[in-house]
Amino acid sequence: MKALPIAFTERMRKQLGAEEAESLFAALDSVSPVAVRLNPAKCGEEGVWSNGEAIAWSKNGRKLKERPSFTLDTAFHAGAYYVQEAASQFIDYIISHEELQGKRVLDMCSAPGGKTTIYSTAVGEEGLVVANEYVRSRANILADNVRKWGMGNVLVTNNAPEHIAQFEGWFDMVAVDAPCSGEGMFRKEEVAREDWSEEAVKMCSARQLSIVREAWQSLRDGGLFIYSTCTFNEDEDEGLLRAFIEETGDVFEPSQSVEIDDAWGIVKGEVGAFQTFRFFPHKTDSEGLFVAIARKAEPTTQRTPKARKRVMQEVDKNSRKELAKWLQQPDNYTFAMVADTIYAYPSVQFKAVQALSEGLTAIYSGVAMGQIFKGKLKPDWALSQYVGFERTAVAVEEVDEERALDYLRKRDIAVGDMAEGINLITHKGRALGFAKRVGARCNNLYPNSLKIMNM
Repeated sequence: MKALPIAFTERMRKQLGAEEAESLFAALDSVSPVAVRLNPAKCGEEGVWSNGEAIAWSKNGRKLKERPSFTLDTAFHAGAYYVQEAASQFIDYIISHEELQGKRVLDMCSAPGGKTTIYSTAVGEEGLVVANEYVRSRANILADNVRKWGMGNVLVTNNAPEHIAQFEGWFDMVAVDAPCSGEGMFRKEEVAREDWSEEAVKMCSARQLSIVREAWQSLRDGGLFIYSTCTFNEDEDEGLLRAFIEETGDVFEPSQSVEIDDAWGIVKGEVGAFQTFRFFPHKTDSEGLFVAIARKAEPTTQRTPKARKRVMQEVDKNSRKELAKWLQQPDNYTFAMVADTIYAYPSVQFKAVQALSEGLTAIYSGVAMGQIFKGKLKPDWALSQYVGFERTAVAVEEVDEERALDYLRKRDIAVGDMAEGINLITHKGRALGFAKRVGARCNNLYPNSLKIMNM
């Protein structure tokens, strides 16, 4: 591993003191820990990595003794857990102090989707998460992870922050996991050390202030604001908050106090009305993280920009009758055609998703159901991952691990006991996707973009 940048070590000695800085540097040169977060809608708190060590601040988090081959674990591909660093899971602990069921959440800088999946679980089937990512390639990865998590309540967008800001006062909670200089990733990613510079810190802090300024517009009065980075320096953390407070004035109020155990090693502080939380690897056995939370105390009128386009058309009664067979609670959903694919949306949030989709660049939303041919649904892979999927709508083929991995590699798999037509492929009861039996042949319908490359 490349040596830590000299300017970084000098900064940290000034910020932490020589002795503690050396402890930090030693931790950054040690092996990075591995952690996962279970998907409670798919596996509960047991059954996957039940032998892992519990993470004190994450009820569904597990630390692993060593890094396994996640690529060859079918539970990973079935969305039963998300590989997420332990410190990042602290977001789950913070929002556990809030009542977010049925609420709207904006995750402004959300790829690859770790925190988005936390919010998706928290708001429930009647809530809505808008997960925005400015870089299109990263937004596509985010959309894949959202589909795999399977909650069906996320709208993935690909917009600049100023476009999102036009939806003023729309959200009950806004989170900005800001692009940063990445000091917290120094022991995990050598490229983070190579790319770091004093100039990068200055550039990041300026960009962060711009993003925070825009994101703030979309938060309703009284809503919760979360700011986070994976860096240590104060310029991008406390300094950013001070600059934002100075710019906006007295428009903040404290959120509910988040109590932490001293044994966790988290450094808690305050910047104005913001509660702050710092994770240092030598204190928390995790990567670096900075989180700050406060509420908006500024009158904000909800405003919806004029639609730029019409993108959704509700389906006819016959189509709805066919689609209803595939969901556990179809009466709670609105079905709409977007381009050539039919999607399902919890009806309580459909108008909101429609307005957002017509004013922003949306690349995925709700649950992709598939396409109807001759009155029958050809299901999309995303439907197999949805937690509200009605499995009695289709034949189920439970396969062993070898066949499961062949399926995930998109190889030909033996027909076995498959019924004629569409089958749901499962392993240990977890859905992997669909296959179609045509006589003695099986068409593997797993998405090409997700297949395991040869291993």
